[in-house]
Amino acid sequence: MGKKRIPQKSKKRRTKSDVISATVNFFNNNTDKSYNYKQVSADLNIKTQPERLLLIDILKDLAEDSFIIETSRGKYKSNTRGIFLEGYFERRSNGKNFFVPDEEEDNIFVAERNSAHAMNGDRVRIQMLARRKGREPEGEVVEILERKQTRFVGTLSVQQHYAFLEMDSKILANDIFIPKDKLKGGKSGDKALVQIIEWPERAKNPVGEVIDILGVAGTNNAEMHAILAEFGLPYKYPENVEKEADKIPDKIPQEEIDKREDFRKITTFTIDPRDAKDFDDALSLRQLENGNWEVGVHIADVTYYVTPGGIIDKEGESRATSIYLVDRTIPMLPERLSNGLCSLRPHEDKLCYSAIFEINDEAVVKKYRIGRTIINSDRRFTYEEAQAIIETGEGDFKEEVLKLDQLAKKLREKRFEKGAIAFDREEVRFEIDETGKPISVFFKEQKDSNKLIEEFMLLANKTVAEHIGKVPKSKKAKTFVYRIHDLPNPEKMVSMAQFIRRFGYKVKTEGSNTAVSKSINKLLDEVHNKPEENLISTIAIRAMAKAVYSTSNIGHYGLAFDYYTHFTSPIRRYPDMIVHRLLTLYAEGGRSVSKQQYEDECKHCSDMEQLAANAERASIKYKQVEFMSDKTGRTFKAVISGLAEWGIYAEIIENKCEGLIPMRELDDDFYEFDEKNYRLLGRRNKHEYRLGDEIEIKVVRANLERKQLDFTLVE
Repeated sequence: MGKKRIPQKSKKRRTKSDVISATVNFFNNNTDKSYNYKQVSADLNIKTQPERLLLIDILKDLAEDSFIIETSRGKYKSNTRGIFLEGYFERRSNGKNFFVPDEEEDNIFVAERNSAHAMNGDRVRIQMLARRKGREPEGEVVEILERKQTRFVGTLSVQQHYAFLEMDSKILANDIFIPKDKLKGGKSGDKALVQIIEWPERAKNPVGEVIDILGVAGTNNAEMHAILAEFGLPYKYPENVEKEADKIPDKIPQEEIDKREDFRKITTFTIDPRDAKDFDDALSLRQLENGNWEVGVHIADVTYYVTPGGIIDKEGESRATSIYLVDRTIPMLPERLSNGLCSLRPHEDKLCYSAIFEINDEAVVKKYRIGRTIINSDRRFTYEEAQAIIETGEGDFKEEVLKLDQLAKKLREKRFEKGAIAFDREEVRFEIDETGKPISVFFKEQKDSNKLIEEFMLLANKTVAEHIGKVPKSKKAKTFVYRIHDLPNPEKMVSMAQFIRRFGYKVKTEGSNTAVSKSINKLLDEVHNKPEENLISTIAIRAMAKAVYSTSNIGHYGLAFDYYTHFTSPIRRYPDMIVHRLLTLYAEGGRSVSKQQYEDECKHCSDMEQLAANAERASIKYKQVEFMSDKTGRTFKAVISGLAEWGIYAEIIENKCEGLIPMRELDDDFYEFDEKNYRLLGRRNKHEYRLGDEIEIKVVRANLERKQLDFTLVE
């Protein structure tokens, strides 16, 4: 007879509070990673199905209570952010405001009543509010740490006892109240720049004062000034800075000339746009006894005239760049310097910083030197004049122009062999009358004369960057300012490759940098003059990173250069002035400068460059709307240039003016935005609108205040 089995005591199941306590302890002790319920189960020794289901519910409850955060579906992390967070405030005129945390977490909704009147871009501290079931996390602004913007542009509406600024941008839901004694002489219909001086806690509207009257709304000057003011950019030059520039003597001292290499008797000329006044680069050419060519890239020596830390320097540093609107240039430096003393005008002695190359007929650089020079330009060419010489073989200094063109073409060819990318985009330009009204549109193309100048400027910039940055492995390079361009976004490249497959095209997303960039060039060649060219080149550009300034060199992907900087435009770019100064410092045996200080400078210059580009685009947009304002009711052929949840952006083929077809106009079906496939898709009839499709549109409205064209589809 077998042994009698003694029944074992069943294992006691843990209570809900036991599991909650164990889970809380687990996340308190493991704060650095995200975990799914299986990983938590294994650690807590949870093995039965009922306990696992209980744990899943507990994890959801703890996430709703913001004790833990669901970082991705089913994965949780300890909420070490705590109740208070710091970050940036994003204001929307529809009241849907958001807080963007410093850590890479999701944005947090902030209701208008909890915004503490924070403005768009303000740095704030928020307190997380108790999470309501089924609702997005919410926060309340408890402190404004740093104001981003307190000045706004709009049109004044002046009543008997009070006035308001009606805003151009839609960042604020409410207009700004202005007491009558703070109007600075402004009248109804004037464009004005207004500063918010207070926003009482219970008041619906902020209170402001007029800083400047920009002119009558709708007039060209007022609108251009308004665009600049809207981006926080200067629209006039301070008188005290101009007076300081006026004190600089015209005459170059003989002792300065004696220090420099003299190029005044060597053939030298400038090639610039026909309306340019600030000529900051010139080329010289002579043949050497050994048959090679000496090419001098001569750059205006701005830093000879501008003292570091002086009043002119501080203004230039603050601006960081000249701004090019449709009808005007807002210079970085006073006009006496930019168009006068520093501009390399013909038949005048001018001081330069030069990169001088010995090059053979195959455009191989045999040697170079960098130093300060004096030149006297023999001729000022426009691009059109130089192009005529290249095309006909006739004209002033034809031998020099043709030889430089030959060398430039060989330099360009080598650059593309190494993997440079050829994004040759047409630029929209307007012919405007004396009042600033656009009367016609034309497109600026890159021709051989443009490419000639471009190649030698690229060569100079690359050489200067290598001169400082390329050191033996045993040595550390001194701090320098580079122009860097990162690799394309891998996810966007994969997405592009999948998308273009439907058109029968391929592009490499992996492999060496050269292989990928050559593959992009091949694609751009294949789509040239095809209906889908606009679409595919747009998507390719979106996959690219933006070029920026940095002291950490990672190379320039788009140009296929390991070292690149900006040396060739110090009249209009502050980074080039920094580069000139560092070149001088290091040539004289100076020690390396502070990396952090110059990195901050780089960030400022990159930010200002982006702002200036935004203002330039806004001025083009304004002129496009103005140009189309007498064409309402007319129909045009267009291509779909953008798609969004709110409608279709279409670009008119003949003049590149872009407008919006609002979603409400697409009333034959309910259309959904399919972002991955760049299309709107009809829910019932499956009709689709794709990026790059050709359509016919009618101009419905031209709203100058919003810089917006409204179109409707023509069936």
